Amino acid sequence: MRHYIRARTPGATYFFTLTLADRSASWLVDHIDALRSAFRDVKRRHPFQLDAVVVLPDHLHALWTLPEDDADFGTRWMLIKQGFTKRLHAQGVLDPRSASVRGIHGELGLCQRRFWEHQVHDEADFAAHVEYIHFNPVKHGHVTRAADWPHSSFHRDVKQGVLRSDWGLAAPPQEGRFGE
Repeated sequence: MRHYIRARTPGATYFFTLTLADRSASWLVDHIDALRSAFRDVKRRHPFQLDAVVVLPDHLHALWTLPEDDADFGTRWMLIKQGFTKRLHAQGVLDPRSASVRGIHGELGLCQRRFWEHQVHDEADFAAHVEYIHFNPVKHGHVTRAADWPHSSFHRDVKQGVLRSDWGLAAPPQEGRFGE
């Protein structure tokens, strides 16, 4: 059995990749409101700063900064994944065949059990991850400009004057650096 060693630095910033169990599915964007609600509920109970995020059909990338005295991103992800799945069940969207059955208790899960995480080391690392997140829909061929993908914090950054709306037309960030 593999043992994963996770970073555990309170107050740190982390980059995450979360993937659906069925990579051909598009649950995340098809039910974006349920995903947003799951995020909101978890942020209310277990605060964190959502620095950047992009949601694609079968995976998402997020950049979080945790509170100074807290390093527990695992619980937050577990609750987000559970909340999203429960919302889809409550809406009658899911049946047992639409989620993978796993574990000794036969639990249903839309997402892969694990997620990829990286602790951000400095401002340059942070900037590289934000760029990677915002450019990801272009990289995957969903759009030709970052501004054309609706499920991204890119639009928030444009509104706040952090980025220009025409950002994301240039060459993509370096391949293979961030968990894909």
